[in-house]
Amino acid sequence: MPKKETQGIVISNKMNKTVIVLNKKPVQHKKYKKTILKINKYYVDDPKNECQIGDKVKIEETRPLSKNKRWKLTKLIKL
Repeated sequence: MPKKETQGIVISNKMNKTVIVLNKKPVQHKKYKKTILKINKYYVDDPKNECQIGDKVKIEETRPLSKNKRWKLTKLIKL
């Protein structure tokens, strides 16, 4: 089974080897057909502490690394 991949923007890098990534995607309401922004926050493993706030990153789902971390950094796209 392929692993899930997504992109987002780093909103916090205060933890050691962990960043929080915000992912926004437009979703259409089933009944009213209005487009709504769905927002998800992911705790991402950053072993080299290379991400800064505002960076665009590509992340991939992985096994549980801690209580909240379920994603790992695959590519850093500097802004």
